[in-house]
Amino acid sequence: MSAIDDTADGEYGTRDPDSETYHGKNTVHQRLRANSSIMQLKKILVANRGEIPIRIFRTAHELSLQTVAVFSYEDRLSMHRQKADEAYVIGKRGQFTPVGAYLAGDEIIKIAKEHDVQLIHPGYGFLSENYAFAKAVEDAGLIWVGPSSKTINDLGDKVSARTIAHKCGVPTVPGTPGPVAKFEDAKEFTDEHGFPIIIKAAFGGGGRGMRVVWKQEDLKDSFERATSEAKSSFGNETVFIERFLYRPKHIEVQLLGDSHGNVVHLFERDCSVQRRHQKVVEMGPAKDLNPETRDNILNDAVKLAKSANYCNAGTAEFLVDQEGRYYFIEINPRIQVEHTVSEEITGIDIVAAQIQIAAGASLQQLGLTQDRISTRGFAIQCRITTEDPAQNFSPDSGKIEVYRSAGGNGVRLDGGNGFAGAIITPHYDSMLVKCTCHGSTYEIVRRKMLRALVEFRIRGVKTNIPFLTSLLSNPTFIEGTCWTTFIDDTPSLFSLIGSQNRAQKLLLYLGDIAVNGSQIKGQIGESKFKGDIVKPVLKDENGEPLDITEPCKTGWRNIIVNEGPEAFAKAVRQNKGCLLMDTTWRDAHQSLLATRVRTVDLCEIAQETSHALSNAWALECWGGATFDVAMRFLYEDPWDRLRKMRKLVPNIPFQMLLRGANGVAYSSLPDNAIYHFCEQAKKNGMDIFRVFDALNDVEQLEVGIKAVLKAGGVAEGALCYSGDMLNPKKKYNYEYYMGLVDKIVGMGAHILGIKDMAGVLKPKAATQLVGGIRKKYPDLPIHIHTHDSAGTGVASMVACAKAGADAVDCATDAMSGTTSQPSIGAILASLEGTEHDPGLNAAHVRALDQYWAQVRMMYSPFEAWLTGPDPEVYEHEIPGGQLTNLIFQAAQQGLGEQWAQTKKAYVDANRILGDIVKVTPTSKVVGDLAQFMVSNGLTYQETIDKAEELDFPSSVLEFFEGLMGQPYGGFPEPLRTRALRDRRKMDKRPGLYLDPINFDDVRKKLKEQYGGCSETDVASYVMYSKVFEDYKTFCAKYGDLSVLPTRFFLNKPEVGEEFSVELEKGKVLILKLLAVGPLSEQTGQREVFFELNGEMRSVAVDDQHAAVENVSRPKADTSDSSQVGAPMSGVVIEVRVKEDSEVSKGDPIAILSAMKMEMVISAPHSGKVSELGVKSGDSVDSQDLVCKIVK
Repeated sequence: MSAIDDTADGEYGTRDPDSETYHGKNTVHQRLRANSSIMQLKKILVANRGEIPIRIFRTAHELSLQTVAVFSYEDRLSMHRQKADEAYVIGKRGQFTPVGAYLAGDEIIKIAKEHDVQLIHPGYGFLSENYAFAKAVEDAGLIWVGPSSKTINDLGDKVSARTIAHKCGVPTVPGTPGPVAKFEDAKEFTDEHGFPIIIKAAFGGGGRGMRVVWKQEDLKDSFERATSEAKSSFGNETVFIERFLYRPKHIEVQLLGDSHGNVVHLFERDCSVQRRHQKVVEMGPAKDLNPETRDNILNDAVKLAKSANYCNAGTAEFLVDQEGRYYFIEINPRIQVEHTVSEEITGIDIVAAQIQIAAGASLQQLGLTQDRISTRGFAIQCRITTEDPAQNFSPDSGKIEVYRSAGGNGVRLDGGNGFAGAIITPHYDSMLVKCTCHGSTYEIVRRKMLRALVEFRIRGVKTNIPFLTSLLSNPTFIEGTCWTTFIDDTPSLFSLIGSQNRAQKLLLYLGDIAVNGSQIKGQIGESKFKGDIVKPVLKDENGEPLDITEPCKTGWRNIIVNEGPEAFAKAVRQNKGCLLMDTTWRDAHQSLLATRVRTVDLCEIAQETSHALSNAWALECWGGATFDVAMRFLYEDPWDRLRKMRKLVPNIPFQMLLRGANGVAYSSLPDNAIYHFCEQAKKNGMDIFRVFDALNDVEQLEVGIKAVLKAGGVAEGALCYSGDMLNPKKKYNYEYYMGLVDKIVGMGAHILGIKDMAGVLKPKAATQLVGGIRKKYPDLPIHIHTHDSAGTGVASMVACAKAGADAVDCATDAMSGTTSQPSIGAILASLEGTEHDPGLNAAHVRALDQYWAQVRMMYSPFEAWLTGPDPEVYEHEIPGGQLTNLIFQAAQQGLGEQWAQTKKAYVDANRILGDIVKVTPTSKVVGDLAQFMVSNGLTYQETIDKAEELDFPSSVLEFFEGLMGQPYGGFPEPLRTRALRDRRKMDKRPGLYLDPINFDDVRKKLKEQYGGCSETDVASYVMYSKVFEDYKTFCAKYGDLSVLPTRFFLNKPEVGEEFSVELEKGKVLILKLLAVGPLSEQTGQREVFFELNGEMRSVAVDDQHAAVENVSRPKADTSDSSQVGAPMSGVVIEVRVKEDSEVSKGDPIAILSAMKMEMVISAPHSGKVSELGVKSGDSVDSQDLVCKIVK
């Protein structure tokens, strides 16, 4: 019977009418068969999985063959099953392992016979080189699509292949004459030929059972591991050994032979780019192969195949050393993964040739004679795998959430389970898709491949695409001169630029909000305003809109930039009016909205602000609490905020708050950290540095001022105004402040600042103090900062202006009053027409206020809802920003109903501490102590009397230690000594006790941890290492959220509502929440469905409500000294002891955190720990039992 005929086969159907290729009567498939060269053969089975069955099915369909897939139970959802006309599971569920199913040759043959299969194609891997399986197929009367079982037996054994090569006179690498089974034989070879050597499995490939050995002491272990791996992978532990060539190229020749003794080559492929002997990237033809060497290799490959009576497709493999000498390695008697490279450069369908040769066709019948085969251009193939190159290429598994492939001219994809929703299991090879590109030159195809790789979007699992792009961009690869160990020899390849995965990360955040609501700390409820904010229109004197497409170019900053800080200070002093600084961008929202206003909302009004406030003295916009809050709660880079604002407002000076020797941290840092920070702030756009110290400690203050001067910034030395100067009982009197001014002037500050944190500077005191300073220092610019807590802010600022102040602070009307700054509109009206007129356009100022009125409503979840002025501030002296935070913290700790008591305790706490200056961080010390007293029901006297027994908050102990500097009048004794117990005492500024920061070590650490860092990253890490690390961790999960509109940052999106997010200029995501799925009881997750740019996407989100457990804890009995209770509500962040630990009195048991306050829970007496009832992360209420200390 001839298997080759041009007549059509009869009508037939398939098992699966829903199959993609169903072909019944009068189908396109039927018409294809009418022109097929195969007569009686109807059906082919592919004994493989993944991409190669799909590749074979496609050609088989073109040849009008019916296709049959086999699959393991674990592969039941795989794509290759769906691409076949028929598909059958191998064995019963649980009968075989996931891999074992594809090695079950008898079961596969049984399926083939049961379903009238005539041809079996093994693909590559699994049973493709298994002589016994090929023989069983032949014995079953089926056609094996590949070389005969005899050929596999002869050539599959690499030792036998070497014997054939020797007979043909083809050079081989020196190696063992036969298989090696014993270590002694291996040692005998190395004794004769030396090192290095390579041990290879005799039956198999793919890098398994392969070891390179460089020295004698490693030989035994490597031999045992290689033989063990060979046995587990191929069922045969036989290996052979040969000399290892240093940096050779790996060249392989694609062969085709027929049953009539004809053999042709399809030229060579360069497979030198390998990792652990596994090919990673293949190309053809070889770019840097000497023409003579190429011809010799091609001729020898054909000679070898003919000598072996080779039939069907195969590959002859060679190594080429540095001198251009080549050595035969082996013939692979199967189709190779990289066969697509040869197909692209020759235009020949190798699989089609395989099938037709197996059916009996000759090469001549197929038109495949050597004279008709030529190459055209170059091709490169990349294997895209689900491996993480950053983690030593460890395979990744999971669900593919997004799959968008490359395409276009010259791009070919051969994929398997590459589709959204596919489950990548750990059972099989990690290859996802093969991308093969073709171009007329090597450089064209290299660039085409890079383009294709960048075009892929694969989310949900890690891939090696970042590594492949790094590889293809390497100069050695560009030259085409890679060698087999090139990857291992080139560590720079692992400097990866990974995919940002911005869209999917953003969806994960939005999904989390949809399921759990906002997780932003301090947020209560959702925004009262969720509409689109209407931006104001600024108009000129004729009522025509101003052109604000570009920022305004005129302003006071030009003097700083062009003439320097001294000229700026001189110009400010010579100005006839009283200039204004707008605090809306920092202190106003810190005081009213817990510092939660985001960069996007500042930038949205920035260009309008540059025009409306062009004659403003400055915008206070950075530093202080805004720095750490940006990272801690808003998940933004504060430096990015500074750079963006600077670009949009180039004309108005920016002012920041610098806490002296603390920088922007809450405790002292080494001096070089402050200098480095100020240098970076100046470089990134900061102009005026308002430097203060929380205790008016001039030594601490001087560190900051000198750092600013060195950085080239405008240094504003600020004194902190505390209490009522007019009160004769206060130690902070006129003489105190004037003495402080003398010291600040002596430090070289360009400007004097008066920082009235609590808003207790009364108009009369303002007139006296500012007037006195002006009289003594007529050329010194004076700037006043206040809060409007008592409602007297406008009157006080007007008094300051009249007394000689050059600039005063205010905030836009909608963000002014109470704990914020006084109203800009009110101050303008008060000074209008006087010699102190600030020179601002009131209409423009009011226009800006329209914007901020809407923004404040959007941030309503952070409001403290203060209803009006609080003249009581003259008694408790709580700073404006802290007052808002204390109200919030009190509510969070269950003390909301005791707010009046907290204010009274604040007064007592201040007295206990010695009446200190109260500004961050010292104000926090007073606030922490006040809340501690209220939580534990302590009076003023009880707190002093029990000092030796109490676990004071960490901030209080740090203050007593001297970590915040030296207070005016000294520390209260003996309270300080009794509270500190055995802790140290500092009598000098803390920076003198600290070692300088090793910035090289910091840079090295950040580069290792995050793959790179900027100098501003270094500065952030030095200021707040833990906050910075948490911020980077958050960004790694959710991406850059600064691009997300605030409405959706704080509030759940509505189902069905369409909105957009601009990732960067010209890249906009159009989003829509479709649905939130049901709770999975197994995972505790919900699947959230979105539409993104018209495509359906989903993310899995942990439902935090589902995981909540109500833990009821026993309370500590205060009458039992052995029971240790939590001093207040909070979260246990660290446990320092274990059950049955021995502790001494005062030893720390655990660290408790409540909002920004931390405290140590210490042992009340010596003994053994028992009934330890808390662990790190637990939430506790006040007096919950922590443990018992048994004597």
